[in-house]
Amino acid sequence: MRVAILSILALLCASLPTSPVFSQDETEPQMIPAPDRPAGEGEGPFERLIIRGATLIDGSGAPPIGPVDIVVEGNRIAEVKSVGYPGLPIDADSRPGDATREIDAHGSWVLPGLVDMHTHTGGSSKAPHAEYTYKLWMGHGITAVRGVPSGKLEFSLAEKSRSARNEITAPRIFSYHTLGSGEDYEDVQILTPDDAKEWVRYVARKGADGLKLGSHRPAIMQALLEEAMKQGLGSTAHLGQMGVAQMNARDAARLGLGTVTHYYGLFEAMYEKHDVQPWPVDMNYNNEQHRFGQVARQWNLIAGRGSQKWEALLDEFLELGLTLDPTFGIYSAGRDVSRMRNADWHREYTLPTQWDFYTPNRESHGAYWFDWTTEDEVAWRNFYRVWMQFVNDYKNRGGRVTVGSDSGFIYQLYGFGTILELEMLREAGFHPLEVIRSATMYGAEALHLPKNQEIRFGVVRPGLLADLIVVDENPLANLKVLYGHGAVRLNDQTGKPERVGGVRLTIKDGIVYDARQLLADVRSMVEQQKSDLGSLQQY
Repeated sequence: MRVAILSILALLCASLPTSPVFSQDETEPQMIPAPDRPAGEGEGPFERLIIRGATLIDGSGAPPIGPVDIVVEGNRIAEVKSVGYPGLPIDADSRPGDATREIDAHGSWVLPGLVDMHTHTGGSSKAPHAEYTYKLWMGHGITAVRGVPSGKLEFSLAEKSRSARNEITAPRIFSYHTLGSGEDYEDVQILTPDDAKEWVRYVARKGADGLKLGSHRPAIMQALLEEAMKQGLGSTAHLGQMGVAQMNARDAARLGLGTVTHYYGLFEAMYEKHDVQPWPVDMNYNNEQHRFGQVARQWNLIAGRGSQKWEALLDEFLELGLTLDPTFGIYSAGRDVSRMRNADWHREYTLPTQWDFYTPNRESHGAYWFDWTTEDEVAWRNFYRVWMQFVNDYKNRGGRVTVGSDSGFIYQLYGFGTILELEMLREAGFHPLEVIRSATMYGAEALHLPKNQEIRFGVVRPGLLADLIVVDENPLANLKVLYGHGAVRLNDQTGKPERVGGVRLTIKDGIVYDARQLLADVRSMVEQQKSDLGSLQQY
């Protein structure tokens, strides 16, 4: 079925209007850039937009406050004004004056736009149109993403510029790239530290925001990070198993790494009786069930919470200013594959090609369910328990923890996977206000820190960019209300369950988008592809 779907998809893409076509990453075939934003999709920015009567969660960790009126002039927040007290009529005399556009947010909550720090846009073998992914993100209130990468260098930078000019409906894109990215490096080997430094200078000139690194050998890693810091570029690293024996999280942090993403390199820095993971003798990294099944077996290779190595690693990370971007959600199928395979958003929001990419096979990254067993899931549940303890302890020490989804793999869907990440931070021990802070202010800080800049978004306060979301249910009481399809609640008037919540409005750069309409567009895209592929679509 997979080959048949890809063959038909190739024909469908061939029939589209001609436009620049780029790849998702160095191995992914073509994908289609977002279309120009049509008239009527997003209103504004306005000379004076006022959001009236909201309860505000500002993103800094402060408690909610309301009712407030939020004044936006152009693309910036101009004023946040308290206009009364809960349970009493609003003081009309205290309200900001006239507006060119008003949003009634009485009984609603306003938050900063969410920041997803680990994203990929898609690719022709799963999500061929960037518009699909962008609208899933924006429909979930995600107004900034760190692409690691968002696609090939040229695609990512072109879409970043178009989004910055609001020519497309898309979040702000921060463009991070892997070693050797760029058309000029397609046939170039990077073998020496000087080669690595020259490549960093090349992507900096092109306009990249940072580097997405692997577990490179020490001399190369040092050269990459030294030059990145000179060029004002950020850095995040997936310290993968093929190199982690010589470059674990402590090693990379000492060289100046900004963010550790996923879990790679953390456990390896705390081994008690080993220096490398004791792999089975038939281990083969290219067999992804080996790769992902074995990594969870690390949970009991360390002394664990409170041990000397545990405490020392937390202290050193904090002193070095390292950010953790755990991406709990992307691996959550490992502990219960049936749950994630049957998530209730797949039928309406997952493209047939995306679903086919997820389905067990030996080629698609993350489709490794060749013979997933109870033993694998038990190992993952134990691994999560220890991993979550470490991340929560780091947060409790004052360490920065951000939200990253890595969706598009392992049964996780763009947008929905970001909200799942919020829920999993809550499971790890974060208070809901700490969860929101990780998804907003902390993400913004991690993006701006390498540039030595103050944050431009991520908190609702005067002077910052107007990246905001409006939701009609309290996300602190139930993070599920941020999912695009809302949360299920029994209606006692009708005696029937119904869906409540979902982001109502997403505001990016002062432009107001109907989040529900964006998600309706996604559903239409899914239905269209189902129709085009006919009986090949199966769930």
